Amino acid sequence: MLFELRQYTINEGKREQFVKLMEEQIIPFQTAQGMTILGSFISEEDDNTYVWIRRFHSEEERERLYDAVYNSDHWKNDIAPQVGDMMSRDSISVRRLEATPRSPIQ
Repeated sequence: MLFELRQYTINEGKREQFVKLMEEQIIPFQTAQGMTILGSFISEEDDNTYVWIRRFHSEEERERLYDAVYNSDHWKNDIAPQVGDMMSRDSISVRRLEATPRSPIQ
């Protein structure tokens, strides 16, 4: 298994709108394509941080699912245009993680 810890900086005043987009469109769409979303979080410390975690069985699965999601017409035409004004793409942080042998998240 491999995991992605993704952290975004949301533009001022856009967090509620971004969370709604994630929960109502992005996460359901990605899940329907086969991605596993383990969690979605907002920061208690500031209003501009959003974090989520995805899990993949292998690098091959990750590549296949990335293609299915990010190269789809639905993503390109319907979802991606909505994201642009809500977050700073320059500040996207993606950490690839492997769970330790006894981690309960496996």
